[in-house]
Amino acid sequence: MWLVVLGVGAISVGIYLRSFRRRRADDRVRLARTRELGMDRAQGQYPLVNAGACIGCGTCVAACPEGDVLGIVMGKAVVINGARCIGHGKCAEACPVGGIEVGLGDVTKRDDIPLLDDHHQTSVPGVWVAGELSGFALINNAVAQGRRAVERIAAAGGPRSGSADLLDVVVVGAGPAGMSAALVAGEHDLSCAVLDQQGAGGTILQYPRRKLVMVQPVEIPRYGRLERHEYRKEELLAIWEDLHAHYDLDIRTGVRVTGVTGALGGFTAATSAGDLRARHVVLALGRRGTPRRLNVPGEDLAKVAYQLMDAEAYAGRRVLVVGGGDSAVEAAMGLAHQEGCEVVLSYRKPELLRIKQRNADRIGPLVASGTIDFRGGTTVQSIHDDRIVLDGPGGAAIVPNDDVFILAGGIPPFGFLREIGVRFGGDQPDIAGAAQGVRPA
Repeated sequence: MWLVVLGVGAISVGIYLRSFRRRRADDRVRLARTRELGMDRAQGQYPLVNAGACIGCGTCVAACPEGDVLGIVMGKAVVINGARCIGHGKCAEACPVGGIEVGLGDVTKRDDIPLLDDHHQTSVPGVWVAGELSGFALINNAVAQGRRAVERIAAAGGPRSGSADLLDVVVVGAGPAGMSAALVAGEHDLSCAVLDQQGAGGTILQYPRRKLVMVQPVEIPRYGRLERHEYRKEELLAIWEDLHAHYDLDIRTGVRVTGVTGALGGFTAATSAGDLRARHVVLALGRRGTPRRLNVPGEDLAKVAYQLMDAEAYAGRRVLVVGGGDSAVEAAMGLAHQEGCEVVLSYRKPELLRIKQRNADRIGPLVASGTIDFRGGTTVQSIHDDRIVLDGPGGAAIVPNDDVFILAGGIPPFGFLREIGVRFGGDQPDIAGAAQGVRPA
């Protein structure tokens, strides 16, 4: 009997060790692949692993909702797909030795992160940043940063403007960060206007109908706590509209801000609706910026769009989706479920490595079954009334087509911030002087 028990135990250990070694070998391969494709670098915050504390247990890997941000290489946790991290922080919570912190790393080497103090003020006194523009994603971070910035403005004291021609705060962007800033401004009797070239909701407005949005528990100023982890797009927008109406927020939509000049106490925001003066400016623009264009022949045709709002309208159509991020993949999947809709997904890289694990699990079977025609390693060469031309490893391919959605990300508004005078981590060589007392949020 003991021999049988020992034999079974030896077999179990052997199976475990083979599985363990296979996972570790897979992690090494994935790391090499993502580095080759440039996908190991983070877009915003990411897990900072203390290699000296890490014991290589893999708990962090299993805890990550996105699936493959982390892996174990040479016995230590490493970031494999940093571009996929959106900052859930589950890895840090799960680490048994406290060896992980989710942050921005050495911000002095990052030219995509504005330098901020502890209250989200930039290197320009009186100009503040809140939301994704700070490098931190997720709605709960945006709400907290909008609150913190305006609470600091209120705590700084000084006379209120008391003038209709000079607001206490101008907020640029009506997403979660901007709405939070406006609500807190109202709590402190600060005059405030929120400007947005689209409408209340920010990035959420760009999502397709009924899209599920992941929300970590968050306390909305003057509203209360959002307890669920997922809300549909329409539910969140309804909350913003309710806040807008109930607290009589001054939200001006369809207004594009083209520049900010002046100094603390007397800024002028140049907008498409005229100049607006304010003591402080809160930039809650997000990082999406203006849609990224392909700059190919035919891109100005009426059939080309840069966001998908209602997939049901494209039943029976031949549609091309361009992009390899979550927005492109979710649009392709939404279209593929419409009756008679033929969907081609074109991405310049051979694999979809930047998407959430949930999306990866869902699109895989659709590609395998031919429901979505995934053309990896291709670029759009030209767009025509009834077709598009894709360039790929096998040469040019003509694809019949009725509609095109270019969902290839956006150009972040970093140039806009630099024109104001805001410094970024990579702004050398005088970074030390600019960064004195200023560090990432």
